[in-house]
This record gives sequence, C-alpha cells and structure tokens, in this order.
Amino acid sequence: MTRPDPDFAADLAALEAAARAAVAYRTAMPSAERWPVKAYDALLADFRTPTPETGADPAALIEELAAKSEPGLRGATGSRFFGWVIGASHPAGVAADWLASAWGQNSANVTAAPAACAVEQVACEWLLDLLDLPRESSIGLVTGATVANFVCLAAARSAVLAKVGWDVERDGLFGAPEVHVVLGEDAHSTLYSALKYLGLGAGRVKKVATDDQGRMIPAAFAETLRTLKGPIIAIAQAGQINTGAFDPMAEIAPLAKAAGAWLHVDGAFGLWARACPSRAHLGEGYELADSWGTDGHKWLQTPYDCGFAIVRDAEAHRRAMAISASYLPPAEGEARDPSQYVMELSRRGRGFATWAVIKALGRTGIAEMVERHCRFAADLAQRLAREPGVRIVNDVVLNQIIIRFGEGEGSDAETLAVIDRVQEDARCFMGGGVWRGQWVMRVSVCGGPTGPADLDPVAEAVIDAWRAVRG
Repeated sequence: MTRPDPDFAADLAALEAAARAAVAYRTAMPSAERWPVKAYDALLADFRTPTPETGADPAALIEELAAKSEPGLRGATGSRFFGWVIGASHPAGVAADWLASAWGQNSANVTAAPAACAVEQVACEWLLDLLDLPRESSIGLVTGATVANFVCLAAARSAVLAKVGWDVERDGLFGAPEVHVVLGEDAHSTLYSALKYLGLGAGRVKKVATDDQGRMIPAAFAETLRTLKGPIIAIAQAGQINTGAFDPMAEIAPLAKAAGAWLHVDGAFGLWARACPSRAHLGEGYELADSWGTDGHKWLQTPYDCGFAIVRDAEAHRRAMAISASYLPPAEGEARDPSQYVMELSRRGRGFATWAVIKALGRTGIAEMVERHCRFAADLAQRLAREPGVRIVNDVVLNQIIIRFGEGEGSDAETLAVIDRVQEDARCFMGGGVWRGQWVMRVSVCGGPTGPADLDPVAEAVIDAWRAVRG
C-alpha cells in the first residue's frame, strides 16, 4: 500500500529522531556518575521565542526539543533517584506507550478501540490477581492515585447515599443527607483534594489520632465512629507517604463494617506489598475494603500517567462514572467500555503499557523488585544510622526512610543543608518534607533499576554531604 501524502517521509524522520533521542538518553543514564540539572530560568530562556509564524521541519524540531530539554531532566529513570515515590518507566512500558501514541486510539469504548479495550480488560484481571483483591471488582485506568482516589470516593459517595434513599447522580448534594468522612491524621494531601472536588469538603473530615508512625489507632477510630450517624466513608492507608506504615486493617475493617461505613484504601504505592510474598503481611486484611486507589507509574514502573481505581461494587462504580450519549454505542455481551469507570471520555490507551510491564516482569519479577527495594531501604538506613549525627526517624518496614541530621533530635537547618548538598552534588537525588513539625530528608526507593550496587555510592553521597555540613 502506497501513501499519497508527500509529507510522510518528513513525519517518519521525526519518529526516528524521537526514537534515537530516547535510546540515547536511556543509554547514558546508567553510566552517569552524576546527573546535574540545569536551572528552570535558564531552560525557560532557551525555549522562549516568539510564536512561530511558519511550520518547522518535524525531525529538526524533535532534535531541538531533545537538545533543549535533556539538560533539565531529572534522572527519575535511573537507579539513584529517591526524591519522591516515582517509578522508572520500564522500557517495555515505554515502548508500548509509544505504540499507544502512534496508534492514536481513543480507548473510551469497544466500538472505537476494540484492541485497547481488550488489552485493558486483561490487564485489569491481572492486576486483581497480583494484588489479590476481590475478583469481581471493577477497575478504571486513570492518570494517577489522586484521580484513582477521587473515582473510588465518588463510587463511595454514590453507594452510601443510595443506602439511605438518595440518588446523588440525579439530585446532587443539595438537601442530601450528610456524609461523614473519617481518616487518619496523617492521611495524604491528595485525599483532601479528592474530597474537595466531590463536594464533601476538605475541612469537614473527622480526623483519627495516629501513632508515631502515622498509623490510625483502632480505639480512636472506634470512638470516632460511635459519634456518627448516617452515611460514613472511612479511609485507610497502605503505606504512609513518609514512613511507609500501614493502618492496622485487621482491626479497622470490622469496625467500619459494623458501622455500615464504606472503607476506602489509599494505597498509591504500599498496596503493591501484597504482590510480594515477603511483604504481603503488611497488607493483610486490605482485601476487606470496598475500594482501593493505587498507581502504576510508581512501583509497577509503567510510564506516566497511569493509576488504578479499584471498586468492589462495580455497579456503584459505573453509576458514579458512566457517560452516555446517543452517538456512543454501548458494549455488548462480556465487552467492557473503559469510559464507564473513569472521568474521561477521551483518553489514551493506558492498558497497553500496563499489559506490557506486567508481561515483562511477571509475578516473580514484580515480587523481586518490591523486595529488592525494601531491602535496599533497610540496608541504607542501617548504614546511615552508624554515622554520628544521623538519625533514622521511622521504622523502615517498606521502601521509605525519613532522616534528621544534627546532634540529639537533629535540626531543621542542618537537615535542609544536607538535602541541598546532596542535590547539588547530583550523585543521587533526595528531597525533603515535614514530619511531626520537623524537616526531614525523605528517601523513597521505587525506581526499577535500583539495586545493591547503588548502596555504597548513595550512602557515601549522603554521608559526605552531612560531614561537609557538620564540618
């Protein structure tokens, strides 16, 4: 078949240029001793030009984009990036994502994109198996854990109000029975965003006291539930963002059930402990919840953007999210329209990359990766704790470490200075955050390539930075 478009050769050259730049970038990453990043202001000056008046050659502009962008790229796909819980975009997923872009499928429904819908269905079945969650659950592939939590909580809002005879999809929240939301004091900020978007209010939540690792205290949870009447949504955490701690689900879930509450789990990264036999005990009882939000672009290593909204009650899920119009033919038989489970009608085929990464790693590869990262975190914490003036603040049970620097309890000034030095040195990347009113260095071990060979260079980079600050 010949293509009549005379510009096809130029378009093809652009695709080839992008592939060359991507391969060159990924090839350079593992061998780089340091990965410094150009400042934003300088990057902005490089890019800022008058609005183009005429079109440019596609291959040339791709080469220009790569040349100008690469100095400002964080090394998130490398083995020594620990600033946030960010996966390294597995090459199989990246390649599948390239195909998803090239194929240009709008994966909203079976008629428009049968292959995208079929591969997504299989990927969802695999996800439920890997995470050992109720197999009847429905899954919406969304942009990330923030939207996954939003979608799950929309289903929760629909279900708890339906139980008291209120149709929130039809009648909205005006005049609706009050919905109580209960969560731990150390819940992630994105949950408050989701509650704000849903009209449930970020400031109306009932906060439950937590222990020194950020876990909800069951007695405090029970006492809070006793004070409430009417619809209740309770939210637990699998992996606190700073400490990695898990709420005690075996105690919380029966309390929520007895109160008639919908129990949601924010498991952005921690839920993946259930896919690792050596860490699965941390996630015991989490299958008792009603919904779960987690990410693919964190521990599963899919490219951005990919999250999973998992809901036990598929009907409540569809009721909260479904989009219908006369020009949208409904799926028939066992077919599944992805748009019934997400906010977007137009969306890329996230199922392709999810399928590819699970296929590339397999059950054993995912389990090995989670265990390797957890072991790395524990070993790094032990190494750093031996250095005078370095204090590991949390119990390292998963992949998260938080650290203070300085004598005694440490100081904010010294901790922030160490973070700055590590980032400037660029042998590895860590960030900071506030825990219990004090600044800490946050280490999140989540990149697919990270392994034992990185332990010595990373430990040395942090210790060198601390000794320079102390000296």
